[in-house]
Amino acid sequence: MNHSSVENHPVILPPAMLGMLGGGQLGRFFVVAAHEMGYLVTVLDPDVNSPAGKIADLHICAAFDDKAALAKLANSCAAITTEFENVPADSLSFLAETTTVRPSAYSVAIAQHRVSEKNFLKQAGLPVAPYVVVNQVEDLPVDGSDIYPAILKVARFGYDGKGQARVKNQHEAQLAFMQFEREECVLEKMLKLDYEVSVVLARDSQGNVATFPTSENSHLNGILDVSIVPARGSDSISHQAQKLAIQVAEKLDYTGVIGVEFFVCNGELLVNEMAPRPHNSGHYTIDACVTNQFEQQVRVMTGLPLGSSRQHSPAVMVNILGDIWPLDVENQSQLEPAWQHAFANTQLKMHLYGKQQARSGRKMGHFTVINVSRDEAIKQAMQVRADLNIGN
Repeated sequence: MNHSSVENHPVILPPAMLGMLGGGQLGRFFVVAAHEMGYLVTVLDPDVNSPAGKIADLHICAAFDDKAALAKLANSCAAITTEFENVPADSLSFLAETTTVRPSAYSVAIAQHRVSEKNFLKQAGLPVAPYVVVNQVEDLPVDGSDIYPAILKVARFGYDGKGQARVKNQHEAQLAFMQFEREECVLEKMLKLDYEVSVVLARDSQGNVATFPTSENSHLNGILDVSIVPARGSDSISHQAQKLAIQVAEKLDYTGVIGVEFFVCNGELLVNEMAPRPHNSGHYTIDACVTNQFEQQVRVMTGLPLGSSRQHSPAVMVNILGDIWPLDVENQSQLEPAWQHAFANTQLKMHLYGKQQARSGRKMGHFTVINVSRDEAIKQAMQVRADLNIGN
């Protein structure tokens, strides 16, 4: 779905240098997209072995709040973006003083703080699950409250199921709050879900929007496991999710690529959270859409027109976590998974992220199966998932 206007705006053309805060897999895909389009990329990341840093034209190995490193980035880049929401918003503000930064520090600050995020969504009139803001033990509702069972989530630095605890009553909530060292939290009612969906979209500085098709997602231990696109639920839910995602982006006055996650409960959509960057559930766009989410990120940064977000093939993406790397007990080393099972499938596209070490719960790669039939894509993807021992 594309909404376009014809206003003129300044365009940054190749071979300009673009800046990326963060060196993980999202940054790596951004570097690939930027390079294919003829741009140069500087990555700022403290990890000497960061996946994006290893393939960038320049890797500034420094902390995200290192003023000298940030100044170097700002001075050498025509525009700067980020690949993860926990980069300090102050760093984005500092960079924005001298260069183009998309998304804005304001947008990222809201998305990286669960209380700000929930309050923003509620005040914007968007549907959210019942929640309570917790700053002290006394804020936790008493037993019998309609909010239990619930999930207690730390307001900052939580992702992929980190900083979360399921609680059945006030006592369990108190214990979890203590474990989180009394940090500000959100206590959110646990709902019976029909399923989960997400929408990734790009919005440019003129307010033009390109939405990718709605993805149906399933999670394992709080981490995305499988995305099926187009989603199998009702067309009206998929369409409504796209409309709500556009509303989120417009209310935020967002410029960039954003992922919006939804719960579907009793046939109704609730906004769960938003990520101010390309999203894991949008990885299928690399192999199944005319323009992928990372190229859109480059286009928004540089003022180019948004590319077509049309999906040309049904797709199923499966995350590959570090859990499937077998341990060679005798030599105390890691063996490689049985990749031959994946590569035997001629409809499968493999993406490994070049991370140094496999760890439990760490995203090491993903694969996407594309097919003219969504059902056949699901069947093949689930077979490879089983062959690789994912989720076992």
